[in-house]
Amino acid sequence: MRGTGSHRSAYAALAAVALLAAALLGCGTSDRVRGKEGASTEIEARNVAPQDLLARPVQVAWTSARAVKCGFVFNPDQLRANFLASEAQAGNTPEQMQKIEQAYDYTLDSINRSIRDDLNYCNKERTAAIRKDLNRYLAGDYTPSARMAQ
Repeated sequence: MRGTGSHRSAYAALAAVALLAAALLGCGTSDRVRGKEGASTEIEARNVAPQDLLARPVQVAWTSARAVKCGFVFNPDQLRANFLASEAQAGNTPEQMQKIEQAYDYTLDSINRSIRDDLNYCNKERTAAIRKDLNRYLAGDYTPSARMAQ
């Protein structure tokens, strides 16, 4: 690379910024930096760390969106209300509850948009995994361990 020392410094700075941007995009942090809490893809929803404050809202919303898509008979609004009531009873602060609610709604909307046009989405394995998670959530067990059957 040719140029003066100042040009080399500028290229080095640009390279550092590019590396930082790539790292943020690769690990999913960029959405949180921009203020989007939740999962925008099924892979993100499935792979959220169980100890993450947003693991439960992401996976419950993901399951709800999938269950609606596959025609399960349940009330998604009631599931949301029951889940949020459970989170409030668990002692989450108002600020945490706001993040939890935003993560739920963001994930639900994102997943709905990403799967709505997939005519082959509801295969046998996927509906079995959804059924298992949905039944658990409807019973009040919101442990983050949702499954993503192909």
